[in-house]
Amino acid sequence: MIKRRHKMRESVFKALFQWDFQKDEDLTEIAKQHVSLLEDEKLREQAYSYIEGIKKTIESLDEIISKYLQNWTLDRLSVTDRNILRLGTYELLYVDDVPIEVTLDEMIELGKTYGTENSGKFVNGVLDRIAKGEAPKEKFDM
Repeated sequence: MIKRRHKMRESVFKALFQWDFQKDEDLTEIAKQHVSLLEDEKLREQAYSYIEGIKKTIESLDEIISKYLQNWTLDRLSVTDRNILRLGTYELLYVDDVPIEVTLDEMIELGKTYGTENSGKFVNGVLDRIAKGEAPKEKFDM
């Protein structure tokens, strides 16, 4: 299941990445080409749930991320790191059934796969601060 959920997160990340270059396009429409590649209907539904949730909370997510960046601004981040942080922050704050450690591990892996050699460490540091400062208490007990 973990590998399957990883593919779901990866499809959401790819949609966010593409959307960052095509802001005038609808994120849900962009996501269709990535999410449709998921073999499992439940994973596709989950991916669309993430996409819709991120769309609704994008301004809040960006504010929270900006609050925890050190010596960076959101617009100075690479497109890869910015969108991994958006996905990770959304999962930390709004997805109840995923432990913090799983979110951090998954986002680090996305950073290592799609980012620079420093992306994994960078994403880990920012998301760890966000988790400690913003995540619901219940997530620490999972």
